[in-house]
Amino acid sequence: MAPLIALFAGWGLARVVGLLGVDVLDGWQSALRVGVALMFLLTGFAHWSKLRADMIAMVPPWLPKPGLLVTVTGVLEIVGAVGVLVPVTARAAAICLAVLLLAMFPANVHAAVKRLDFGGRPATPLVPRTVMQVVFLAACVGAAL
Repeated sequence: MAPLIALFAGWGLARVVGLLGVDVLDGWQSALRVGVALMFLLTGFAHWSKLRADMIAMVPPWLPKPGLLVTVTGVLEIVGAVGVLVPVTARAAAICLAVLLLAMFPANVHAAVKRLDFGGRPATPLVPRTVMQVVFLAACVGAAL
């Protein structure tokens, strides 16, 4: 839920700042890119937080080296978050982040189906998690337009 909040809060706040006269944020897409960046910075840095062990447990057993995969995906999320804020790389970064979301979705499915804990709570059930994933993908596509 925190990534969803980060996405919409970042987008909304950036849009307000744009409407108040900050030209670089004066548009829905540039504001959306801020929300996408904030969301991926939050999730990216979480790969080295107290949630790391839970993230490693989420990796489906058929994938090799779960710790390495969590590290690599965290780095890619942070790099993508920065890239989506830079006008010349924003489109490519947003597309890459959308692809990354698709690549990581099996971990969310695994966590939901196996009813794993995430941060001391049950992982988000599959249907709500899938809906959130669609929202995240839509945000990345919007940021890439």
